Amino acid sequence: MGNARPKVIVVMPAYNAAETVEKTFRDIPAGTVDEVILNDDNSRDNTVEVARKLGITVLHHDENKGYGANQKSLYDAALEKGADIVVMVHPDYQYDPRIIPFAVGFLSTGICDVILGSRIRTRKETLECGMPIYKYISNRFLTTLENFVMGQNIGDFHSGFRAYTRQVLETVDYHKNSDDFVFDTEFLAQAVYHGFRMGDIPISTRYFEEASSINFNRSLKYGLLTLVVMGKFILQKLGLGYFSIFQKK
Repeated sequence: MGNARPKVIVVMPAYNAAETVEKTFRDIPAGTVDEVILNDDNSRDNTVEVARKLGITVLHHDENKGYGANQKSLYDAALEKGADIVVMVHPDYQYDPRIIPFAVGFLSTGICDVILGSRIRTRKETLECGMPIYKYISNRFLTTLENFVMGQNIGDFHSGFRAYTRQVLETVDYHKNSDDFVFDTEFLAQAVYHGFRMGDIPISTRYFEEASSINFNRSLKYGLLTLVVMGKFILQKLGLGYFSIFQKK
C-alpha cells in the first residue's frame, strides 16, 4: 500500500443495536479510522437515530434482507468511498473494537490480506466469557475442518470481527453469496481460493442478552451450509465442479 496512510473504514451490519451501538462506537480508538458506516437492516428499534446522533454514516434497508445482504451493501459503500482497508465490527458490543489498529497494521504492512479476530485463545477463557458449549464444540469442529480443507491455520473461522484490504473486496464476487449468515464462510472460501493471505489476532468477546447470536436451530443450519461450502471448495479446486461464487468480479 506504499508509505501513505491507508484510508480505513469501519462497517457495522446492524439489526436492533440501539442499546449497544454507542458503546461499540466509543471503543474505537480515536484517530485510527476515517469513517464509520452502519447499515440498518430494517430494525424494530431506534438504531438509526442513535447512530446518526453519534455522527456515524447511516445506510438503511427498507426491509429485512439478512446478515449477508447487509454486508454486501456495506462493502459496496466502503469501496465507493475509497477505502483501502475495511474493518467489519458488529455494533452489538460483542467484539472488542480496540484491536482495530492492530488488524489494520497487519494489512497495511502487507503481511496479510485478511485478518480475523479469534475468540478461541483457550477453552477455559472462551467458555468463561459466555460462549455456549454447543457453539464452542461446533466452532472447534468446523474450524478444524476448514483449516484442513483450505490449508490454513486460523484459530476461529467464524468470528464476526474481520478486516480486508481493498484488493480482496475488489476480487471476491461477494454479491454471488448468500444473504444469510453463511455469507461469511463463502467469503473466506473465496478469499483462500483466490490466493489471499489470511491471519488472525486474539480478540476478547462478551456474551450477554443484547449481543446478537443465532439460536441452536439456525446454528445447526449454518453448520450444515458451512459443510456444503467446503464441499464446493474441494470440487472447484479439483476441477470436478464449477461454482460461480469462485469467479472473480
